[in-house]
Amino acid sequence: MANIRDLAKEAGVSVATVSRVLNGYPYVSEEKRKAVWEAAQKLQYVKNIQAVHLAKGRTAIVGVMLPYIHHPYFSAVIEGISKEALRYGYQLLLFQTNYEVERELEALERLRMKQMDGLIVCSHEVDWEAFAAYQEDGPIVLCEQVERYDFFTVYIDHYQAFVQALRYLIKKGHRRIGYCIGRMTGPNSQARAGAYQDVLREVGVLPRRQWVFDGCLFLEDGKRVMEQWIAMEERPSALLVTSDQVAAGIVLHARRIGVRIPDELAVIGFDNDPLAEMLGITTVALPHFTLGERAFRLLHHWLETGNVTRKQEELPARLLVRDTA
Repeated sequence: MANIRDLAKEAGVSVATVSRVLNGYPYVSEEKRKAVWEAAQKLQYVKNIQAVHLAKGRTAIVGVMLPYIHHPYFSAVIEGISKEALRYGYQLLLFQTNYEVERELEALERLRMKQMDGLIVCSHEVDWEAFAAYQEDGPIVLCEQVERYDFFTVYIDHYQAFVQALRYLIKKGHRRIGYCIGRMTGPNSQARAGAYQDVLREVGVLPRRQWVFDGCLFLEDGKRVMEQWIAMEERPSALLVTSDQVAAGIVLHARRIGVRIPDELAVIGFDNDPLAEMLGITTVALPHFTLGERAFRLLHHWLETGNVTRKQEELPARLLVRDTA
């Protein structure tokens, strides 16, 4: 198997020049660059990536842990991560976990085995102690607020985002308020639940567990929510829906069965998905793309500087009032 010395001899250049060409460095004449690639083709040279990684101590690969690739929330976060990864010359290794603990631990083990330089965690099921056990193996950035450990974190304040939407509904005269959630567990979901209880109690309203709809992730879940809402003897007059896709499903099915939005049911979605704008859905704009960008920048900062001093970044949410609330 040919090595770079063989290429240098064949191309009539120095070993250093071959190295610069193979690694994409500038300041090499086009003539020499062409000679090196022609020699590589002639000798059927294959770059030994493992050897490069050992020499550099880097893989130029960053792992991304997320439950679903096709969910709009996580797709937008990945777009932000990908933009910065491309800018800095990194590849992404995606771990779609479906919130299965074994798959999440597999990603962490890959970090321990140095198969990637760091890991960005968009959402997870395993507890923070599990991540803490892998902190010595490489940088981990969490896309949520963590108080107990020295993690790098970038997060959206879901508590305040929920408070903002709830207070808007209360100002509009609503007291019978429910909400739709993707899953009941997880720190972001717990923050929303805390906001729901706190704000309703401020106005003397008892939170209703039966008005919390779980497992709401995709467009079709909106139809299920409306069917449950119709079947209730006592219904909420307003719903916070933590996904614009689900909110769209609610609005579309409501129109189909003759429920008047917002007169009979006010709806506020989250994400500022393009579908929300098309359907005139009031939504809370969450900066998913920026979340992904900042998460990668934090990881890159850690890799380039070796500075492991805890850093946290909080991103704001913004209510966009349209026709459904």
